[in-house]
Amino acid sequence: MAVRVVVVGSANTDMVAFAPKLPAPGETVLGTRFEMASGGKGANQAVACARLGAETWFVGRVGNDWFGDTLLRNLQGAGVNTEFVIHDAEAPSGVALIFVDAEGQNEIVVVAGANGRVRPSDVDAATDAFARANALLVQLEIPLETVGYALATAAQHGALVVLNPAPARPVPEEWFGLVDVWVPNEREAEGLTGIAVTDLESAERAAKALLDRGAKSVVITLGANGALLVTPEIIRHFPAFPVQAIDATAAGDAFAAALTVRLAEGAPLDEAVRFANAAGALACTKVGAQPSMPTRHEVENFLQSPPSP
Repeated sequence: MAVRVVVVGSANTDMVAFAPKLPAPGETVLGTRFEMASGGKGANQAVACARLGAETWFVGRVGNDWFGDTLLRNLQGAGVNTEFVIHDAEAPSGVALIFVDAEGQNEIVVVAGANGRVRPSDVDAATDAFARANALLVQLEIPLETVGYALATAAQHGALVVLNPAPARPVPEEWFGLVDVWVPNEREAEGLTGIAVTDLESAERAAKALLDRGAKSVVITLGANGALLVTPEIIRHFPAFPVQAIDATAAGDAFAAALTVRLAEGAPLDEAVRFANAAGALACTKVGAQPSMPTRHEVENFLQSPPSP
């Protein structure tokens, strides 16, 4: 029987422009290609959870517009339950403007729209899903009040709680008692701790600083350097799988979703991180956010014969 995951978060339409380089302030760069796809960290992670085999509910908001209708169709097409997604009559659907250079690096500007109006009452409306869930996965592209309420609700129901603290924002101290696994990237870890993460040593210091504040376990994603797992008992680096990166836009979302699904299935942390590393690597090999989320079959095949460095 598939594990059940609730994802509370954002849904956006991603508009992606490709160019040889990212523009500096005040600079105009001629692009080479334009793509539009469904995105938003919450929706991306929900799609990834579903493709990885979890029964997945998404809790969030979209506008009463073409973008919102398309976002819902794409979620449903990926197998995500959208029963608890609200059509907001007072705000448009969220959008993300993404610029990607020739190396696959990106810059992103997000306009929240209806995502900024996801409320604790939306979580209450999804009580049935929370009561049945094995895990909650949540990010920070919706109001912090709602994130905190979702964390507390999942904890009350005994679900595993995974927080991808993206984008980087200060968070309430009481969250450290509610979250089972923190999954920041380098910049988010720095935002939470004030420690600039530039290598494995500084990543370890940042993770330990989070443990000192009450975190139970921390997995810092390090892009091309893989991921670092730190708990009170474990410090382990997982090198990245070598792939030809085309678009790293949603690699972190694939990683967080894969980690959540495997942990919900009962896998130990180190096994779950390796699985997540593979999912994140595969996401870099395709263009777009949700279109790049890998399936369970793809990840398992990749792990059976990973590429050599």
